[in-house]
Amino acid sequence: MVKISKEAALLYHENGRPGKIEVKPTKAYRTQTDLSLAYSPGVAFPCLEIQQNPDDAYKYTDKGNLVAVISNGTAVLGLGDIGALSGKPVMEGKGLLFKIYGGIDVFDIEVAEKDPEKFCEAVEKIAPTFGGINLEDIKAPECFYIENRLKQTLDIPVMHDDQHGTAIISAAGLKNALEVNGKDISKVKIVVNGAGAAAISCTKLYMALGAKKENIVMLDSKGVISVDRENLTEQKKFFATTRCDIHTLEEAVKGADVFVGLSKGNVLTQDMVRSMADAPIVFALANPVPEISYEDAMASRPDVLMSTGRSDYPNQINNVIGFPYIFRGALDVHATAINEEMKMAAVLAIAELAKQPVPDVVNDVYKVNNLTFGPDYFIPKPVDPRLITEVSAAVAKAAMESRVARKQITDWNAYKNRLREMLGQETKLTQKLYDTARNHPQRVVFAEGIHPTMLKAAVQAKAEGICQPILLGNDERIVKLAKELELSLDGIEIVNLRHDREAERRERFARLLTQKRQRDGYTFQEANDKMFERNYFGMMMVETGEADAFITGLYTKYSNTIKVAKEVIGIRPEYNHFGTMHIINSPKGTLFLADTLINNNPNTEELVDLAKLSAKAVGFFNEKANIAMVSHSNFGSDTSEGSRKVRKAVAILQQEEPQMAIDGEMQIGFALNREMRDELYPFNKLYGKDVNTLIFPNLTSARSSYKMLQALNTDVEIIGPVQMGLNKPIHFTDFGSSVRDVVNITAIAVIDAYVDKLKQKVK
Repeated sequence: MVKISKEAALLYHENGRPGKIEVKPTKAYRTQTDLSLAYSPGVAFPCLEIQQNPDDAYKYTDKGNLVAVISNGTAVLGLGDIGALSGKPVMEGKGLLFKIYGGIDVFDIEVAEKDPEKFCEAVEKIAPTFGGINLEDIKAPECFYIENRLKQTLDIPVMHDDQHGTAIISAAGLKNALEVNGKDISKVKIVVNGAGAAAISCTKLYMALGAKKENIVMLDSKGVISVDRENLTEQKKFFATTRCDIHTLEEAVKGADVFVGLSKGNVLTQDMVRSMADAPIVFALANPVPEISYEDAMASRPDVLMSTGRSDYPNQINNVIGFPYIFRGALDVHATAINEEMKMAAVLAIAELAKQPVPDVVNDVYKVNNLTFGPDYFIPKPVDPRLITEVSAAVAKAAMESRVARKQITDWNAYKNRLREMLGQETKLTQKLYDTARNHPQRVVFAEGIHPTMLKAAVQAKAEGICQPILLGNDERIVKLAKELELSLDGIEIVNLRHDREAERRERFARLLTQKRQRDGYTFQEANDKMFERNYFGMMMVETGEADAFITGLYTKYSNTIKVAKEVIGIRPEYNHFGTMHIINSPKGTLFLADTLINNNPNTEELVDLAKLSAKAVGFFNEKANIAMVSHSNFGSDTSEGSRKVRKAVAILQQEEPQMAIDGEMQIGFALNREMRDELYPFNKLYGKDVNTLIFPNLTSARSSYKMLQALNTDVEIIGPVQMGLNKPIHFTDFGSSVRDVVNITAIAVIDAYVDKLKQKVK
């Protein structure tokens, strides 16, 4: 775990714009008309509609996506009662988590009021602003009264996350931990060290899962809470044990199956853990120092199942696994409350998710290859992208079934797709690609079967149902690697092209290639030698129809791959050149960039072909290309060779392809700013159109553009490279491609192959 210094933390919060959150407009605001619609006089119309029907606030305002994080600063993290203003950095941080994990907007509100009645009155008066209330860092027992009262007086979801967030995540963890060690929740003995808001809520939820009250012992700072103790709060009285013979933690944990710590660090010793029942479960959740360290607990006995609140150890109980998605589901059905049914739905969804195969992105973040359900993984990781779809949908369904939803969801697949799109996990374009590929799966050869990324992508592509993978490589090494990565190769063909059993096919491919290229000096022996190379062999599989598409590029140098593609597959007869395109999906729309891989410094003739290829490729994605030929100059403002070749290409295209929407040369800023471009250059052939396709003058500028977006980690999705102009569906990957990148290209290759087959039928 990285040690966080005071200086680093203060600098993080101070640097640039102070704080961690901001408000951004979601509607146009540049023109006088925009401002008149946003405010006076246009704003009067939605106001009157809401006056007629208050639920229209969800339709015309951000209420349905806005949560208040409200605190009085009386129990801030481990800092205690530091006051409302001092707790503001924590509330801003909570707002940040809501936004990045759930796509939910937040106003953090710090109320300088400790009196529960007055605090509730303040919250009740501002509640119409919000679609939900997240109570935060309010001390017990006042937090119980505050939450209960607000639930009764407000018609929007209210949740005190310190109570229920920890309860939901730890309940999911406990359910799975008991499954791992084969114990029945109705029979296990549970010791809860701590009696604050979180401990009370956790224990009640464990009982809802089936734990028996008589099997639970709770402790506070004075020791075991028993029926012979005086001056107990109502919450503590409920959990007071009839066992008056135990008083200390050491006595309580003897023979216990489960220890749940919501107290302070280093109170549970190794001897205490050793005194517990077989295969004990230890949830040491005090932060940052747990009740017992992970190392000490594991050293005390080998059969312990351990969980902490820290990210540097397995099975972290982290509230971020729950609250963004619980509120997301509640907001999306305009729920009037977060009830017990919704909380239990979240518990079960989180627990079930830990049993599913782990996405590659999670393994990559934690630098592991084999996260599987068991002692070291029985709670999903906070970065798991499936949490928003699985937990939010479960909560929304529970809200509908328990009749607290004002809005119904009928198409759950569409709902989950919208959630993925909201967080940038998927866009409508990628959804369309995958859906189309699933409807027409093809046989796809993956050149580098021994590469971990390529192997994972092939397995995932098969699991997604978009293709029938064929892996090239040493079969023994591929099987070994798959076993190490815990990947199933069921139904996946492996072709060891160098094996003796492939000799006949190598010779057949060599003869076909020799016939095709004999006028280029090819001999049979030379062609036969080349069939021991992945790219030659794999592309010949596509050329002969023994496969439908080919994916390569993670190992091989581009220059060599390009050479092989030209020799084996060839360029479409209507073109003299081929290229590649990258697709940039952003909140402002989709952009197509070319050439991003093949042509280093294209001349005028090559630029003409690239523009024609790009127009066709954009049409492949059901878009109409509005093409800007990019340069460092605008419409003749520079006379250097670089500008002249672009200008000449534009002139040729405008003459040969009068129907094509294209102009240039122009700078990117003018290409992407329609108003500025049309005002200064009203003669341009793209007048009134938004440019969606950029043709760059050289490879350096094209690759630098999309690589910069990638490196800045801006809110974009990048797909590519997409091959344009070869006779067959041969597609390339980038050296640093992720598994998802390769699967995206596979989906495109599948569609490319399907379209190619349709064309052949027409012929």
